[in-house]
Amino acid sequence: MQLPAEVLTGTALIEVVRISALPAKNGAPYPGRTVAHWSGSEVTDALALIGTLPGRGRHRCGFSPGWSIRGYEDSLELVLFEAAFCFSCHEVRMHGPAVPPALATQFFHADAPPAQALLALFRAAGP
Repeated sequence: MQLPAEVLTGTALIEVVRISALPAKNGAPYPGRTVAHWSGSEVTDALALIGTLPGRGRHRCGFSPGWSIRGYEDSLELVLFEAAFCFSCHEVRMHGPAVPPALATQFFHADAPPAQALLALFRAAGP
């Protein structure tokens, strides 16, 4: 999976969200409960893991994501990006000021070891 350069260099904190519904409009945050905050090496490790997700062709199920991450810059006031992961249809949808349109929708192999490791991190973070 390809992450924007600004995400890789500018993310200071990641908020992990257990999604409860789809947003009311495009570009709005995914509603749900924040289950964890990752900082320091946790951010670096999570983004590195996401960067290794192998690509896959379109495998649509209707997009029903269970988890999202929001990346904040140093002041913790600006959300650089949000990425919502659907492990059923193998799709990631990203939005935010650091996300160019070309990277907004990507597909990944949800059964690959890096994807399963990411899902395990999400599950360990909260219900």
